[in-house]
Amino acid sequence: MAILGTVLFALFFVLIAPKSRAMLGGVLNGAAEWMVKWAPYSFILLAVVVIVPAIAALIVIRWPEPPEPENPLARYKNAQDVLED
Repeated sequence: MAILGTVLFALFFVLIAPKSRAMLGGVLNGAAEWMVKWAPYSFILLAVVVIVPAIAALIVIRWPEPPEPENPLARYKNAQDVLED
């Protein structure tokens, strides 16, 4: 969540200047024109770009935790001291 605050902070300062607003508007308009021009393929690409990371995040979140490793010295816990005679 900390990265979201950083991105919003940077976006706020980018949107203050009129030149950067015009540049971002041009980029978004170009992207919209490209999506309309390449309609079926662009929407499939957009769906892949959005859905694949979402599925990957769900897999990582729901992945079972690995079991705790055994203590290799546990079998010596109740053993007699080797140095005792």
